[in-house]
Amino acid sequence: MAKAIRMNRTGGPEVMEYVDVEVGEPGPGEARVRHAACGINFIDVYFRTGLYPQPLPAGLGMEGAGVVEAIGEGVTEVAVGDRVAYAGRPNGAYCEVRNMPSALLLRLPSAISFETGAAMMLQGLTVQYLFRRTVPLKRGDTILFHAAAGGVGLIASQWARALGVNMIGTVGSDEKAALAKAAGCSHVINYNTEDFVARVMEITNGEKVSVVYDSIGKDTFIKSLDCLRPLGMMVSFGSASGPVPDFSLAELSSRGSLFITRPTLFSYAAKRADLEAMAADLFAVVASGEVKIAVHQTYKLADAAQAHIDLEARKTTGSSILVP
Repeated sequence: MAKAIRMNRTGGPEVMEYVDVEVGEPGPGEARVRHAACGINFIDVYFRTGLYPQPLPAGLGMEGAGVVEAIGEGVTEVAVGDRVAYAGRPNGAYCEVRNMPSALLLRLPSAISFETGAAMMLQGLTVQYLFRRTVPLKRGDTILFHAAAGGVGLIASQWARALGVNMIGTVGSDEKAALAKAAGCSHVINYNTEDFVARVMEITNGEKVSVVYDSIGKDTFIKSLDCLRPLGMMVSFGSASGPVPDFSLAELSSRGSLFITRPTLFSYAAKRADLEAMAADLFAVVASGEVKIAVHQTYKLADAAQAHIDLEARKTTGSSILVP
């Protein structure tokens, strides 16, 4: 038996139960992984509340790192004893041990710790596709990135600096502003004390930005469109404040023929070859030190509910992990 977080209904953090589960042997195409650390991400909240539906009862968590204990028939991607990390469905990473589709597992370089591996996969791969594929950024580009002191945001701040991109980041406090600035944001806006549209106009001398990366959703969406120059790209990749409300396509044409996309990591990483290439890019920037993964909160697996309380209250910065 192994310990795991399970839920029988959707709702608040209290629906998460710390229980014993039987793992069993890995089936064909599966590997059994014993976690050293498990990642925590806002998408876990969406599944817990039911915003993103899944069959119940269910586990939570889409990210982890550990050691392969056993493999099933036909597994070629990993071997017993390999250090691995992963990000992706099926949910259930909040656990000590689990069987995973081996096609999702990536060998973790020895230079990267399990804690870093668990904290960086979902967020780091997200930044990789946002910056390298959704809109291939180049030196000198100016972008706006919301939640710049969060886990994704701090990775984005550093990666933008490494690429020579001018990143304007928004945050919710002066403390978070200092974190984002230190990570590499060219400019930081506290949206609780400043009008971020007016500040973007001031910073860019009225030129606005070529891309907005928005994981906040409802509270920032329309104003984000106002920050884009003609032919700019709106990348809506999350909804921390709630889903984006319905809007007219005229909102895009009236602002200068804007583009919009709602990407997900799982579309970009659906093919194994793409996943491996994305991970290689991420591992390289982390191993080089250009991007450092900031694990600012560590919780025991049994305390997953408290982790969600802190996450939803926006008390966290950087990345958070659970330790079995």
